[in-house]
Amino acid sequence: MINFNSTIFYLKIKKIRIFVFYRGLSEEENILKLFIKNMVCIRCQMVVKSELEKLGMNFSAVELGEVEIIGKVSKDQLDSLSAALKLTGLELMEDNKTILVEKIKTLIIELIHYSDEQIKINLSDYLSEKLNHNYTYLSNLFSEVKGTTIEQFYLANKIEKVKELLVYDELNLTEIAWKLHYSSVSHLSNQFKKMTGLTPSHFKNLKNKKRSPLGGL
Repeated sequence: MINFNSTIFYLKIKKIRIFVFYRGLSEEENILKLFIKNMVCIRCQMVVKSELEKLGMNFSAVELGEVEIIGKVSKDQLDSLSAALKLTGLELMEDNKTILVEKIKTLIIELIHYSDEQIKINLSDYLSEKLNHNYTYLSNLFSEVKGTTIEQFYLANKIEKVKELLVYDELNLTEIAWKLHYSSVSHLSNQFKKMTGLTPSHFKNLKNKKRSPLGGL
């Protein structure tokens, strides 16, 4: 069984290092927070919930990128969870830098893909406030770990959202531009063509509309 003696600690299971946050409650209410890589969609949440239930692990929350588990957890349970998640393309994360980068990705994905509000924020201020880190630090870390910039990742997700909205055909291009906070339809169209090589209207008329999975951006 896990010995909860410190607030933040690491568990080593085989060759995987799992970052765990422990909230100091009573023994019956111990909470482990696990951070999961590539958990970027509702389907991913369902997969994780299913694996937790199979292993008899009680949880209080399953959010994009993280899980809170209640009560005692054995090494065998965490070992089995790690193996099961790898089979689905998910992975328990190795260190705090990777976890922070995944949090950046999750915040951007939630903002663009799972919000019904118009996207009208200053991205650097938004991330700094949410993660309690200087944006320069976040930006440098993201580039170091992912090999691309936060801005490029943000833009790639906006273009994928444009594709999605074009496929659904519920909004016209003016409405899509407004929703994703483009200054104009021409701004959206120029950015879309630069990223995809196609105009929005050309993409919309394609029989096989190619879209990228969020975890692969």
